[in-house]
Amino acid sequence: MLLDHVDFRVSDFAKSRALYDALLPAMGYTKVNEDAESAGYHQPGETGAEPFFWLAGDPKHKPNGTRVAFGARDRAEVNRLAEVARSAGATAFEAPAIIKEYGPRYYAAFFEDAEGNKLEICCRR
Repeated sequence: MLLDHVDFRVSDFAKSRALYDALLPAMGYTKVNEDAESAGYHQPGETGAEPFFWLAGDPKHKPNGTRVAFGARDRAEVNRLAEVARSAGATAFEAPAIIKEYGPRYYAAFFEDAEGNKLEICCRR
């Protein structure tokens, strides 16, 4: 089964958006459609059938233990994207490292957005 899209909620859209506006374009999601309370991040040239990331404001949203992990091609990409996230205001930032309890080659950085939603960038190579 393939991932079709991520529909991610935040209680304060404006407060949270800075991180996603920096991180997702750094991952190649440079085509953005938006309105006052949501933004869709797409790969250039998408026809509408490809995976995308949707960020939407929902005043009732409360962060929880759920984590979204973005896959990277290699460790260098984990490092690059982790720095983008850190520079864009990621909180609870944990620098890239091998996470032995996840596997001998699992390399990841962990962080949160402005509201405490948990995110990760990882590579299994």
